[in-house]
Amino acid sequence: MSSEWPIVRLGDYVDACLGKMLDAKKNKGVPQPYLGNSNVRWGRFDLDDLAEMRFEEHEEERYSLRPGDLIVCEGGEPGRCAIWDGEPGMKIQKALHRIRPKHGLDNYYLYYWFLHSSKLGLLEPFFTGTTIKHLTGRAIAELQIPLPPPSIQTVMTAVLRSLDDRITLLRETNQTLESIAQALFKSWFVDFDPVRAKSEGRVPEGMDEATAALFPDSFEMSELGEIPRGWRIGNVKDLMYLNKELVNPLTMATSEFQHFSLPAFDQGQMPVLELGGEIKSNKIRIPVGAVLLSKLNPHIPRVWLPSEIGENAVCSTEFLPLSPSSSTTSTFVYCLLRSNELSTAICQLVTGTSNSHQRVKPQAILDLVHIIPPSEVVAAFDKAIAVLFDKLRISRVQIGSLTSMRDSLLPRLISGQLRLPDAEAEIEALTA
Repeated sequence: MSSEWPIVRLGDYVDACLGKMLDAKKNKGVPQPYLGNSNVRWGRFDLDDLAEMRFEEHEEERYSLRPGDLIVCEGGEPGRCAIWDGEPGMKIQKALHRIRPKHGLDNYYLYYWFLHSSKLGLLEPFFTGTTIKHLTGRAIAELQIPLPPPSIQTVMTAVLRSLDDRITLLRETNQTLESIAQALFKSWFVDFDPVRAKSEGRVPEGMDEATAALFPDSFEMSELGEIPRGWRIGNVKDLMYLNKELVNPLTMATSEFQHFSLPAFDQGQMPVLELGGEIKSNKIRIPVGAVLLSKLNPHIPRVWLPSEIGENAVCSTEFLPLSPSSSTTSTFVYCLLRSNELSTAICQLVTGTSNSHQRVKPQAILDLVHIIPPSEVVAAFDKAIAVLFDKLRISRVQIGSLTSMRDSLLPRLISGQLRLPDAEAEIEALTA
């Protein structure tokens, strides 16, 4: 039990260091990719947008990662962390700590301890700074953690990892489903493959005769170049509109709200349910069928199509709830906002001087010039991808259930209140 586990100083059980300072004028050596704060999520890494800096040969050992290293955010969301399982040699910036457990401390046990402590706010007394919080190397060394015997650490983390492995598998499946939907969107609305096929006397691939008949067999010139004949040019606001209704927390004293926030979004979790009295700032109401787009840091695309929206759904004011126009659908709007073409155009609208403070103005997005396809083609697209989005919704519910189970087991396992056989029985009952 936890009362029998010693409380130890973390610095005595790990080798830790900060990454390299980003200084283009002083840094020398060979350019190499590195991880920054934005690349670290809870339990995983986002490697889609890696920057580079110069590293010299004598810096290789200090700033290179090994499989099994725990990478912890120094700022941003201090304590957010993940275990590196990629190839050796990836570098880190000074915004991150590299923590390498010594004998007697399991790296996954330490990861779950950080996750547990972050959820309960146990790390906050160790933060420095008033407006921007930091978790320094000195503070990490002074953290006090319970240390179960290695055998218990191993079994404990195996139980929790079994849930996280299933969550990861579902997320990977979702990525595959989304990739299929995006590929079809690109084929129909960016590359115009059905129109090209018909213009060359070929039958469009992968569609029935009725759907193929919705596409013209030729192109015409427009201000955006060649577009299918009969389609028109307009603005993004012809395809979607923005909901601006603010909800004052003083009116939410007793209601439960679905609350979408950036941290929950980045973790791929279902929205949290909060009592109105716990929500301290104005929120934007989310209409049924709306798609959420973050206006913060558009170089990290955040687009979300909520599976089920109740009458009390709200989101942070950093999100734009965009509803489909009368001629489009929610899934079309979602795929459009996720497309590389529109994402690139939105990134060109940013204001602000640093990545951490870049935003886009909603009206600037709505005013972007865009192709307006016929509503019949949009409806056919919606029908074609419906089964994909049905699977996505089911998978998200499963992810939510597994995440809730893990978050329920985590504090009881860390504290020693729940014995391992009981935890395994609870998991078996959930996943049976």
